[in-house]
Amino acid sequence: MSGRNRRTHLRAKTRTRDPMQEYDRLPPELRAWLARAALPWRPGSVRQVFARALARTGDRARALAELDAAERRLVARDAAAIWGVDHPAARGVQIDVAHGAGRG
Repeated sequence: MSGRNRRTHLRAKTRTRDPMQEYDRLPPELRAWLARAALPWRPGSVRQVFARALARTGDRARALAELDAAERRLVARDAAAIWGVDHPAARGVQIDVAHGAGRG
């Protein structure tokens, strides 16, 4: 995906590893989550966010719920920046779109 067409706040990084091998190394529950994700997450990012949430909660289901919440926040921030704060997906986001605040 070219940078010009990529409209998300997820950080773009140069690949140093094969993303399919990283995906294949994920546990089945994270592969399933990533397969239905709304944003183009890197497998390493999903693993990292999940590991932090699991360490904090001690529960795999709650850690997956935290992944869902993180994605909802990112989608809301992107929706507010792209379509404005009145977009239904942007509810609850408090960024100054006019001044570019919230850009990552």
